[in-house]
Amino acid sequence: MTRIRTLIVDDEEPARELLRAFLERHAEVHIIGEAGDGETALEEIRRLAPDLVFLDVQMPGLNGLDVVASLPPDELPLIVFVTAYDQYALRAFEVSACDYLLKPFDADRLASTMRRVIARRDRSGEDVSATIRSLLAHVQTMRDERIVVKSDGRHVFLHNDEIEWIEAVGKDLHVHLGSNVLVVREPLNSLERRLDPSHFLRVHRSAIVNRTRIREVQPWFKGDYVLILRGGTRVVSGRTYRSVVGRLLEGHRSG
Repeated sequence: MTRIRTLIVDDEEPARELLRAFLERHAEVHIIGEAGDGETALEEIRRLAPDLVFLDVQMPGLNGLDVVASLPPDELPLIVFVTAYDQYALRAFEVSACDYLLKPFDADRLASTMRRVIARRDRSGEDVSATIRSLLAHVQTMRDERIVVKSDGRHVFLHNDEIEWIEAVGKDLHVHLGSNVLVVREPLNSLERRLDPSHFLRVHRSAIVNRTRIREVQPWFKGDYVLILRGGTRVVSGRTYRSVVGRLLEGHRSG
């Protein structure tokens, strides 16, 4: 029997340990490595050429969907997405006929997934890359409307219009939703890459604002600006981002 060379990718070590423990019960599986982030996952997929990857969807920086989008079609192994997404988001996986494990999962659920993986591996001529491309198209449609953030162990889906502004505080982000604040452990640069630039504007190294929530812009000291949001919050621009706010004002003047 040819064993399935398998790579485990998850940014949480306990999740990797649990998945490894369950997979080790399957004689047909040969675990060849692990990765704790998307960048390392890409390197390991290219270096090891696994047959199968269990890939966490929501990771800081390069997430699971970014990983598969970065691989050429002829380098794509079989993918099982590991996700804590809600049922609405899972429709994208189901429509695309992609295999996924919904957290939290147990040994029986993993065994069912492995049966599907083996059946898919044994089918000749199946275009795995087409399945992945279909998934990415569905998820991109969702991304146009919603953003997913991880807060207090939960994956929270937010519409663009819900977010007033985002503030970096130490290693955390404070996502301001009117009177509520979500604390998110993710670099601001990483979250910025996932935001729709037509809705959000980076105005400081530690602040992003929702364009539609800006009520007023006033001159500030030394060429900076203060942006006053609809809820009354005042966000001061940074020196590096003066030109960004300036272009915003020019664009509205010319409109």
